Amino acid sequence: MLIKYKHINENFEYDGSQINPFWAFKSFKIKGSSIVSWIGPMNIKNDNLKDFEDVGLEITSDNMLHFILEFFDIQPANIEIAYLRQRLLVLIFEEHLYKKNVSFTRKGDDIYINDSKLSVSIASVSITSCKIHFALNLTNEGTPSDLKTIGLYEIEDSDGNYILNEDNILDFTKNIVNSYIDELTSIKEDISKTDSL
Repeated sequence: MLIKYKHINENFEYDGSQINPFWAFKSFKIKGSSIVSWIGPMNIKNDNLKDFEDVGLEITSDNMLHFILEFFDIQPANIEIAYLRQRLLVLIFEEHLYKKNVSFTRKGDDIYINDSKLSVSIASVSITSCKIHFALNLTNEGTPSDLKTIGLYEIEDSDGNYILNEDNILDFTKNIVNSYIDELTSIKEDISKTDSL
């Protein structure tokens, strides 16, 4: 399966509208299954909420690493597959944290460092595609005051060293995306070589 990846250097806000279908094509002329990443704030408007549990909650952050994924290979779009692919992305991200000697816990699709929330995510479907938004705080600034949060730039390894900063975050991002694409490609290849019953 061909998945196109593009990191957008422009800093812009995630307001929830980016989870709508064809956003990558309409905004950046990226046709087909894709992953788009960028760094920017988050302030989800009520009209764009997809998770019923989030209605009435403040979902904000001053600075996050965002991923928007869209897949067209499953027709009709299947929300269970969308959530499975979302969890796979979360697990691959955790694998990269583990390689940096970082301790974490996961509750569903949420990642916590020392009981502080690091990530937000949602999966959704349209008539033609599966969509995923996965985002990680870079700092805890601008996050809801009633929620204990942490950012990627605030995580220390077991030796007390900060693992990520502005100099290495894009390489870290690219490594995660490449691992994720490799995993999905491997699944497709395994399907193509497996005899059916």
